Amino acid sequence: MSAATLQALGVAVSVVAVTLSLLNLAFQVRQQTRTLRSQNYAHALGRLAAVQARLSGDAALANLFARGTRDPTALSVEERIQFTWTFYEIFGAFEFMHDQSRGGALPRSVWQRWRATLAWWLSLPGVVAWWHARPTPFNAPFTALVDAELRDPRPDLEAAQRWRTFIANPHGPAADAG
Repeated sequence: MSAATLQALGVAVSVVAVTLSLLNLAFQVRQQTRTLRSQNYAHALGRLAAVQARLSGDAALANLFARGTRDPTALSVEERIQFTWTFYEIFGAFEFMHDQSRGGALPRSVWQRWRATLAWWLSLPGVVAWWHARPTPFNAPFTALVDAELRDPRPDLEAAQRWRTFIANPHGPAADAG
């Protein structure tokens, strides 16, 4: 074999090796992106699950929360503080998911589900009052999103009515459907 043939063979082998390395790197980046998306969603769900666990495990807090979503002025100062920080945790998780979705680390379909949940929360008068009175800010993109939802609300009115009926009458149709 001539030196030119050996050189051409070496270049060809190098090109194949570099191509395989790049394909492997692309595969690893894709896998890492999937893992990151999954971890981000799990983190946000963990935050919401912690709030739900507190509410489901503490009848007094659940009562405070229910009263606050209707009318926070009916709460004592101490109860309003509890209500405020509980909603900061909930909306902080929404803010995190919104940021992750905007950055491509959370699938759009997942964010759309939680955006509908956010809209539902914003259909409750006490939550709206809390939003306007919140003592510390959320980031600008999330604040703009919530403010837009408040200007042009799109809650699922049927779901809101089912919820009000369920809460108002524990012996009504929703309780019997099991």
